[in-house]
Amino acid sequence: MVVSGLVIRPIAVADHQAVGTVGFAAWAANDPYEDSYRDPGVIARVRQDFETFAGMTKDEIVIAELNGQVVGWAARQTARNYLSDLWVHPDHQGKGFGKALLLHLCEAMRNEGLVTARLDTHARNGGAIRLYERCGFTIVWHGIEFSKSMGVPLEKVHLEKRLTDR
Repeated sequence: MVVSGLVIRPIAVADHQAVGTVGFAAWAANDPYEDSYRDPGVIARVRQDFETFAGMTKDEIVIAELNGQVVGWAARQTARNYLSDLWVHPDHQGKGFGKALLLHLCEAMRNEGLVTARLDTHARNGGAIRLYERCGFTIVWHGIEFSKSMGVPLEKVHLEKRLTDR
């Protein structure tokens, strides 16, 4: 699906604040999967992490921009084949922006000769899991994992997608 007017591009310094705003809005719009999502201390830590993420990371961030407005973003961190973040503003979810970002980074990974793409999400984040599965990812692990940004253990799934035939 091609989204009319959508531009996917590398992040610029001018995008840093928008990345934080979009990321936190997308996180906060999710149903609280765990009681910790309602904890004011957790919420403050997550907001702070989103506000500082773009300026702190040295890894790749790409922006989904529509009519000059950042509507979503994705990042690769830790390993070249690991998609650490995929966030779309709640006002723009379900319109193909997340899929476009995901497929863009998978294609970049394929072009780099990587064999698999990896990501993870909360085990009860059904919308994200459906998107990932529609884009060729499968769940390879389900369990409890500590969230550094939230400071709590969460029920997570890890997903992988084969990028090449080798």
